[in-house]
Amino acid sequence: MPAHLTHPTHLTHFTRLAQSRSRQTPAAAGDARATGSALGIYSICSAHPLVIEAAMHQALDDGTPLLVEATANQVNQFGGYTGMQPADFRRFVLAIAHRVGLPPDRVLLGGDHLGPTAWTHLPAAEAMDLAQDLVHAYAAAGFVKLHLDASMACADDPQALDDETVARRAALLCQAAERGSTCPAPGPVYVIGTEVPVPGGAAHALEHVQVTARADAQRTLQVHREVFAQQGLDPVWPRVIAMVVQPGVEFDHTRVVDYAPGEAADLKQLLRQHPQLVFEAHSTDYQRPEALRQLVQDGFAILKVGPGATFALREVLFALAAIEEQLIDAHQRSHLPAVLESAMLGRPASWERYYRGEQPDPGAQRLLRIYSYSDRIRYYWADPTVNAAVARLLDNLSACTLPENMLSQFLPAQYQAVRAGRLAPSPHALVLDRVREAIRPYAAACGHSLTAAPPPP
Repeated sequence: MPAHLTHPTHLTHFTRLAQSRSRQTPAAAGDARATGSALGIYSICSAHPLVIEAAMHQALDDGTPLLVEATANQVNQFGGYTGMQPADFRRFVLAIAHRVGLPPDRVLLGGDHLGPTAWTHLPAAEAMDLAQDLVHAYAAAGFVKLHLDASMACADDPQALDDETVARRAALLCQAAERGSTCPAPGPVYVIGTEVPVPGGAAHALEHVQVTARADAQRTLQVHREVFAQQGLDPVWPRVIAMVVQPGVEFDHTRVVDYAPGEAADLKQLLRQHPQLVFEAHSTDYQRPEALRQLVQDGFAILKVGPGATFALREVLFALAAIEEQLIDAHQRSHLPAVLESAMLGRPASWERYYRGEQPDPGAQRLLRIYSYSDRIRYYWADPTVNAAVARLLDNLSACTLPENMLSQFLPAQYQAVRAGRLAPSPHALVLDRVREAIRPYAAACGHSLTAAPPPP
């Protein structure tokens, strides 16, 4: 059993999400936040060490667990695009927790979109064999929250899968997880759901997003329940704690579709019939703070954020690069924006098909490479040349005093924190605080402090 999983903290916390869902009025939700009761939990879907470190500082200040999730494309039995297998990712996250001082029993690890997503070019039988190995590896590494996502069609499937096929495949994935799990008894918790948004945001322009119909969500639950029972998974069903649905939130390259509570009013009534469940909301990046709070109060108690955090990371690193341009001689600079652009042009596979459009415009693509809400830049931070440029940037600025009047120009929120004595004007501290600026609304929405400020390092 992994050393950090010595008692079922994960089960206790996720159970409390459903128990606290009954407090759905704003006044009651405020009472719950004041008393520290669990209302929701946000999930950091990122493998960037600075994003994870920033989230851990937030969890330390709030006195909460931190849920960190990896996706099937990011981390798998072959290494994924990070080069990490599930056990490697666990060690990676826990090493950061040890350095930051976050107790390991407050780190909850999750696997997102676990299924055949990385192998849909193969026939279903082959893809599902690989998917079962994937889920087994996550469970064996001690991941406590597993999203069973068998919703995508494989090479020999019809374009759209019916609920029965998805449920049968989800049951196979669940069985593989149960066989491999090193999670403390009674075992990991599961998330199901066929209305799964595209990871990382939509690749086309959006005007409106269709909310999951209550009848469709009910059928998904019913079919999964029946299939799980047929496959001998009755004892596991109480650990199916959430379902992915579409509450009507999404983002494309340049716009955000904001949560409209009225449009989800019928859907959220389903939770009254299933008090053990909560909804999991994907693609909540860039939602306004009041929308995040309303989502949690409406039963969307698990909020996923990924590109929104790395978007903030890119903003702060580019702001620091602008300061570097003013303070450091040209031959010593990191030239981070140019290095990133070169890496993206040299290896376009992670952005090109997403930013193509009907008629590719090189100028528009250049802007999207930097500013798109889908933040395909996040796939390039681990590039050795980019990583070296980031290190040089932080080293260059650590060796000099950052004038506060320049912080006012490029990082105004951090300028205010520095002036108030809440934040040290070091590059590392500034980076963490800017990423936390994107995370704090999630902490507030989930019942944790919005006002907690990091002490000077």
